[in-house]
Amino acid sequence: MKRRINKVAVIGSGIMGSGIACHFANIGVEVLLLDIVPRELNATEKKKGLSLEDGQVRNRIVNDSLQSALKSKPSPIYHKDFANRIRTGNLEDHISKVSEADWIIEVVVERLDIKKQVFENLEKHRKEGTIITSNTSGIPIQQMSEGRSEDFQKHFCGTHFFNPPRYLRLFEIIPGPKTSEEVLQFLNEYGEKFLGKTSVVAKDTPAFIGNRVGIFSIMSLFHTVKDMGMTIEEVDKLTGPVIGRQKSATFRTVDVVGLDTLVHVANGLHKGVPQDEAHHLFAMPDYINTMVENEWFGSKSGQGFYKKIKSDNGSSEIKSLDLNTLEYRDQKKANFATLEQTKTIDKVAERFPVLVNGKDKAGEFYRKNFSALFAYASHRIPEITDQLYKIDDAMKAGFGWEHGPFQIWDAIGVEKGIEMMKAEGKEPATWVNEMLESGSKSFYTVKNGNSYYYDLEKKEQVKVPGQDAFIILDNIRESKEVFSNSGVVVEDLGDGILNVEFRSKMNAIGGDVLDGINKAIDIAEKDYQGLVVANNGKNFSVGANIGMIFMMAVEQEYDELNMAIKYFQDTMMRMRYSAIPTVAAPHAMTLGGGCELSLHADKVVAAAETYIGLVEFGVGVIPGGGGSKEMTLRAAETFQKDDVELNRLREHFLTIGMAKVSTSAYEAYDTNILQKGKDIVVVNPDRQLAIAKKHALLMAENGYTKPIPKKDIKVLGKQALGAFYVGTDQMFAGKYISEHDKKIANKLAYVMAGGDLSEASYVSEQYLLDLEREAFLSLTGERKTLERLQHMLQKGKPLRN
Repeated sequence: MKRRINKVAVIGSGIMGSGIACHFANIGVEVLLLDIVPRELNATEKKKGLSLEDGQVRNRIVNDSLQSALKSKPSPIYHKDFANRIRTGNLEDHISKVSEADWIIEVVVERLDIKKQVFENLEKHRKEGTIITSNTSGIPIQQMSEGRSEDFQKHFCGTHFFNPPRYLRLFEIIPGPKTSEEVLQFLNEYGEKFLGKTSVVAKDTPAFIGNRVGIFSIMSLFHTVKDMGMTIEEVDKLTGPVIGRQKSATFRTVDVVGLDTLVHVANGLHKGVPQDEAHHLFAMPDYINTMVENEWFGSKSGQGFYKKIKSDNGSSEIKSLDLNTLEYRDQKKANFATLEQTKTIDKVAERFPVLVNGKDKAGEFYRKNFSALFAYASHRIPEITDQLYKIDDAMKAGFGWEHGPFQIWDAIGVEKGIEMMKAEGKEPATWVNEMLESGSKSFYTVKNGNSYYYDLEKKEQVKVPGQDAFIILDNIRESKEVFSNSGVVVEDLGDGILNVEFRSKMNAIGGDVLDGINKAIDIAEKDYQGLVVANNGKNFSVGANIGMIFMMAVEQEYDELNMAIKYFQDTMMRMRYSAIPTVAAPHAMTLGGGCELSLHADKVVAAAETYIGLVEFGVGVIPGGGGSKEMTLRAAETFQKDDVELNRLREHFLTIGMAKVSTSAYEAYDTNILQKGKDIVVVNPDRQLAIAKKHALLMAENGYTKPIPKKDIKVLGKQALGAFYVGTDQMFAGKYISEHDKKIANKLAYVMAGGDLSEASYVSEQYLLDLEREAFLSLTGERKTLERLQHMLQKGKPLRN
């Protein structure tokens, strides 16, 4: 039987339920979102004279919850229009509609009695063969399915999404005693392919995989911090980006998630795993108990480990909690000699050996922290899963870690990790020593471009399943390298397709990257069929190397700067007009020059989570790598007979002038940065490169012909220029923009109008590129532009001057 999910029913519209509903809407599925009927009127309803029988009252809970979710930031939905795919209702009037669903997901309160009651009602209306799952974070699946029909139990399991469902990629699938293998396989594939998740099949043990190891890691740290007398600033400094974790690190993350949520799960584990060797660590330290009693839950209560204090003059500052006195105090800067040693190490995995060898408090902290994590993770196999890679996948996808426990252990060295653990009074699970004795010296190996892991049952390295849909650059870089310099590595992806992988800091585009792109095109035109530009970095590219631009501008090396900008433009035009198809695969931050590169590819295969835009106004210039030209061209391509052409151009002008950045790839269609019918969006970023390769190959095999540069771009001249100048005057007069903003906007207006032409005319791309470059260069001679460039380099955020 071939299953297809066209309609999903989500039962429960709380934060998780609404989030799950929104994510299914994101991928084009029709959603029915149901919740309970209110038991009493609220003040507004009483004032309006409504009764409990009125439809808007009966659906109030579900509608209010969904609207609250849609207004939240970051948004749970890729595009505001996608919310139209969700219909709401209540569990009394509309429960019969679940018969139309292909998948029913229960997301009600975490109480077994309530869940069982909901399932009893659902079974009266659910059609046989329909998948039904619970999003429980810890209640045993076996207990929930007791008393249900054979068909219900066969199609029932846990599907645990992590919050927020759009952004956290872990999708745990927990079978019940009678769940069919067909259902498990379907959900595993559907999670990966359609929902864009990392699917992990877990055992029906307390808190499953992600929360079992993740909550242990946090609770262990809570105890360690107190024992070592560390401050929360020190811990957040040590557990953030330096080890591949979120900027919010530990205590800021707990504040955002909510201490009460963490305590609820930890208490459940303390009760549910009495035989656990680390059972005592799930008990709350005294300072946590006091915080809970005081309701210091974090952001939701206004204070937690951090507290924002407003002074009398209206300014605000962040205070930190002293864990000894439990009073808020001024923040203390945390500095460690060990961290200084890692500043020149870009790859996080290469930092771990340095960190655990530190001679200061940081080194001691890492040795204690990682020893506890390694020991705990090793002892959870085979209790919570039989495969070690699933623990790593769960921690990366559910908690945002760059590396899972066994990957960190590999980076340090398995034997070194055991030695470190023993010094801390801990022992690894027996199977780890057996692995070493069998000849496997690491948990993972790479062979022929594929990742292998140590399988406890087979006692050998086994290929990690599911890789056939992925291309992992880390696995092929050395064996498939065709060319490299300090800015790029060019790899052979097979089937005649090359890939250009940026390797510069933050994937900024400078001279070496441009050299690499040109070299890759040279090689591809000679011996290959197509070219992809993709990387596995945190961001696709933050833009051009503004440090280089700033230095040249400060030194007034305008001839050299002119040549550098022209080289950028020429390289982008080479992307567009090469003899082979070019495909860009942007993801995450794709700003400025990264956006310009995407604009000039034959096709864009974007990750859904792509935040793309031309942001050059923030550093005092206009897009100078072909971006201004391209948006002018794209505006002209939308002109239609009897259309108000100036309105079309204005939309594209504002996209640049307001430095609009999409909050998803789907939003980029609205600004014409991505083009409907040409560019596509991929929900699972792990599949993105393989799909980009397929499209490059398809274009090549379909008879790709080198395009002809455009010489017939319609520009509107004075008609547009006058209108834009009036607009910038009004914005300045209304104090919406600064004088320098107005100057930049007028320079952009001149380019996009095609100059001071007396009437609408047809011009070439090179004509527009020359105008663009001239405007860019003139702005780099402005003091206020230099101030903006310097501020961005020093502070990492734009300056308004």
